Amino acid sequence: MATEEIRVCGIVQGVGFRPTVYRLAKTYGLCGDVCNDGEGVLIRVSGSEEAITEFLARLQTECPPLARINQLTRTTYEGEFKFDDFVISTSVNNTIKTEITPDAAICPQCQQEIFDPFSRFYRYPFTNCTHCGPRLSIIRAIPYDRCNTSMSAFVMCSECGKEYHDVENRRFHAQPVGCHVCGPAAWLERADGKSVTASMFSMLDDVDAVCTLLQKGEIVAIKGLGGIHLACDATQETVVQKLRQRKKRYHKPFALMARNVEIIEQYCIVNAKEKELLTSSAAPIVLLQAIGKKVAPSIASGQSTLGFMLPYTPLHHLILRRMNRPIVLTSGNLADEPQCIDNDEAREKLGTIADYFLFHNREIINRVDDSVVRVVGDKVQTIRRARGYAPAAISLPSGFDNVPQILAMGSELKNTFCLLREGKAILSQHLGDLENAAAFNAYQENLNLYLNLFEHQPEIIAIDKHPEYLSSKLGKELADTNKIKIYPIQHHHAHIAACMAENGIPLDSPPILGIALDGLGYGHNGTLWGGEFLLADYRKFQRLATFKSVAMIGAKQAIYQPWRNTYAQLVAANLWDDCEQKYTDLEIFKFLKNKPLKLLNQLTEKGINSPPASSVGRLFDAVAAAIGIYRDECSYEGQAAIAMEAIVDVSSLNNDKETLIYPFSFSFLDSIYCIDPRPMWQALLNDLQQQIPQSIMAAKFHKGLANTIVGMVKHLSQENLISQVALTGGVFQNRILLEQVTKELQILGIKVLTHSLVPANDGGLSLGQAVIAAAQLIHES
Repeated sequence: MATEEIRVCGIVQGVGFRPTVYRLAKTYGLCGDVCNDGEGVLIRVSGSEEAITEFLARLQTECPPLARINQLTRTTYEGEFKFDDFVISTSVNNTIKTEITPDAAICPQCQQEIFDPFSRFYRYPFTNCTHCGPRLSIIRAIPYDRCNTSMSAFVMCSECGKEYHDVENRRFHAQPVGCHVCGPAAWLERADGKSVTASMFSMLDDVDAVCTLLQKGEIVAIKGLGGIHLACDATQETVVQKLRQRKKRYHKPFALMARNVEIIEQYCIVNAKEKELLTSSAAPIVLLQAIGKKVAPSIASGQSTLGFMLPYTPLHHLILRRMNRPIVLTSGNLADEPQCIDNDEAREKLGTIADYFLFHNREIINRVDDSVVRVVGDKVQTIRRARGYAPAAISLPSGFDNVPQILAMGSELKNTFCLLREGKAILSQHLGDLENAAAFNAYQENLNLYLNLFEHQPEIIAIDKHPEYLSSKLGKELADTNKIKIYPIQHHHAHIAACMAENGIPLDSPPILGIALDGLGYGHNGTLWGGEFLLADYRKFQRLATFKSVAMIGAKQAIYQPWRNTYAQLVAANLWDDCEQKYTDLEIFKFLKNKPLKLLNQLTEKGINSPPASSVGRLFDAVAAAIGIYRDECSYEGQAAIAMEAIVDVSSLNNDKETLIYPFSFSFLDSIYCIDPRPMWQALLNDLQQQIPQSIMAAKFHKGLANTIVGMVKHLSQENLISQVALTGGVFQNRILLEQVTKELQILGIKVLTHSLVPANDGGLSLGQAVIAAAQLIHES
């Protein structure tokens, strides 16, 4: 007989792991116990060695759907063993090392129960079990027990209690379990405060009434899993426009939800990989190619894709039961503010937007936005990492195993922060743009929560080098207060390191070539970068090449007024005089002549509010404005570039004729190669004069830029040993550019690293900051 202690680490709490252990232990006639503690799950077991080995083998193959075993260690148990059967013991509180499970979409069994008139969960909008339901959104502390969640406010009835304590039941120790008798409840309110009566609708209950309201063209605020959403019929243009005006979100695409995949397929192409994502337990918003039936035109104007998700809570399923068309389901907030999570806050902030509210009385502890993904080739590309994915830990490559605890503060936009310890990185959910005061407050609240949840005491804080980022300022304050070391990390180096880390590049690997293209990031000596070729490892980098720096006239204004970038590019290319002589009939020339060019020139010459930037993001804006796309104003960063990607002529893109490619030139200046777009602008102005269609010009630009990037890699490969290239930064969320560059580099025999687990945009930056700080610390040690 053997007596062993077995430690299991990973996502093993709140996912039905202990019942699985119990069932298998009983099957093999083992004695002992299993319990949750701060490190994960602890099993003490006695039986024959053969039985224990088979028990553990089956435990790994029959792991519950939401569980993930990262590590399983066996040691001989030396203590007093008092068990003559196998039992589930009470949770133990000690140092927190376990992981928190992301919120999970409703499982098929629970979905069946809410539509079964003979089930006690029939039409219960908060039905869940150990295989599904809320996790991060309701948790206050670890271990994940009911007393540490917002479900502590609800005392289980005898029926729920019986299932909760029945080890053979699917709801054994399902912490959010409840029913019509004892659990949370939902109700409908009118935004104008008047009473809602059953006689107003033909309805089964308040949840069912929401469907009728949506069909009638009303806007309903719906309190869901990780926040409050605003919903309306996605096929009624009048109500979609009304929602845009009231919410002050004038152009950014709206997310859509449909009852099932079959309805989505009426509006979009859905391949096998995309269907797998839609129906997964993460249930993200998936960007899909639009075809067939049309939604309201203003859902995603200027885009060729629609963002669809399936119902992921019983509440959603019950609302959409009678809905045969898509609905808008967008964050319940005023533009740029965090999503509302509290009923009173929603009444105050959304009362002028929504006509009705569907509330419930289960508190949302942690705000969790919907995740956004797309499939490029056969690989998933994460655009926003939140519900369903966060805060699942990301295992780091070899070499990072014994690093002390590190906190990385992330960026200013699309912020996430990262806790690094013991070879794992825990990224927060997407927290938004910190320049908004409410978002910055929410960022600080979430940071404190995570530090407490995981009992994380950082010995190092990593920040972005930009001195004005609020995340960097807060990082400095925390470092000063706690007297710990701070590591300022260069923005694009962090992008590349994040890509390396999620692709498993070991710490001691030789440098790779990272290509980081984005809107902008703080470079050396106060300059702004955004089109960089860096030879980098985790510790350091060398800048080998860049795009030509061009003034961002008006600084931040250049992000939202694309014409400013067009003018700056033409001046930098010494082509403005040509425009005044040869291209006076062009619309873009006439448009720019009406702007205060004399003032703009003075600002540029004197360096006032016009920092030079090597930004490829702004180059995209400049080209889009020149060919007539969102020339004057954009309401969000990248809007013009996204619209230009959407109109690309595919036949031109796939044609290898050199006449269908805009050329760029290289030069070597101050020990660095520089990509100059001047030839591209000359060719583009000629095309404008010849009235070449926008779609063909957009294709020629994409193709030319991709060829230029690949050409630079070829050139740099002759001088440096380059076998791997990492493609990162927000610009590489452009599907066409990413696919073109990847395909051509692979033809050259170069391994291409791209993002999947974390976003290529600034949402993945904190991971890069954390691993760079770790590598530098290890080197110093």
